[in-house]
Amino acid sequence: MIAPLMIGLTVFYFYPFFQSIYMSFTETGAFNRSVWNGIDNYIRLLSDKTFFQSLGNTFFYVVITVPVGILLSMILAVLLNSKIKATSFYRTIYFLPSVTMAAAISLVWKWIYNGDYGLLNVMLEAIGISGKSWLTNPKTVMISIGIVGIWCSCGYNTIILLAGLQGVSRSYYEAAAIDGAGAFYQFRKITFPLLSPTIFFVMVTSLINGLKTFDMVYMMVPTTNPAYKQAQTVVMYFYRNAFDYSDKGYASTIAVIIFLLIMLITIFQMKWQKHWVIYD
Repeated sequence: MIAPLMIGLTVFYFYPFFQSIYMSFTETGAFNRSVWNGIDNYIRLLSDKTFFQSLGNTFFYVVITVPVGILLSMILAVLLNSKIKATSFYRTIYFLPSVTMAAAISLVWKWIYNGDYGLLNVMLEAIGISGKSWLTNPKTVMISIGIVGIWCSCGYNTIILLAGLQGVSRSYYEAAAIDGAGAFYQFRKITFPLLSPTIFFVMVTSLINGLKTFDMVYMMVPTTNPAYKQAQTVVMYFYRNAFDYSDKGYASTIAVIIFLLIMLITIFQMKWQKHWVIYD
C-alpha cells in the first residue's frame, strides 16, 4: 500500500538528494561529464565572495519577512477569530495570494514598483512625496521584495494561526474575565501559551521558505538589473551556476550547504522550542 509513495519519494527526493551530494565532489567537464575532484568545490566555496553576499541577502530577506509576517498574521488571526461580519469573505481574500502563481504576483508587483509609471510612485506623488525606482535601487530592492514576500505568506499563516485559535476553549477567557483580566493579559497568559505550538510550526515553515526563496526574486530582478547583486539569494546563485554556467558540480556544493544550513537552523529551533512552546 505504501509502495507508490515510497517509489515516488525515491525517484524524486532520495535519489536526487544523494546524487547532489556525490556531484558536490565532482567537476563538470567536457560534454557535461562529471570528474571527481574531492573537496575542491568546498574549498572554492570558502573564498567565493558572491556566495557569501547571496547568503547575506537571503538572511536579510528572512529577517525582514519572518518576524513581521508572523506578527501581522497573528493580528489578522485574532481579528478574524472575533465576532465580526463576513468572516468567510475576509479569510478568502487574505488566502488568495497564497494560491496565486508566483509569476503573476511578480509581474503585478513589478509594475507597482516601477520607477516611471508604477502605482506606488503615483500614489506617493499624489501626497507630495517623490517616488523611487524601488527595484533598481540597491538600498530598497530587498526591502521591496520582502514586502511582497510578507504579502504572499501572510494569508496562509493567518489561516494556520486561526485554526489554532479556534482550538482554544472560550471557558479560559470567561474565567479570566470574571477574575478581572484585561484583553492584553488574556492574550499574554492564555492566547499566546496555548497558541505557541502553532506559532512554532509557522515559524519553522516560514524560515525554511524564506531560506529557499527563489521564484519571486528571479522574476522581479533580472540579471541586467543594477541592483541584482543586492537581491540575488543563495538559491538564485545555485540556479545560475547549475543552468547558466553549466557548473553542476559547484551548484551541487551550494545545494548541500543550503541543506546543511536549513537542517542546523531547524535543529536549533527544535531545541529552543522546549523553553517557550507549551503542549499541555
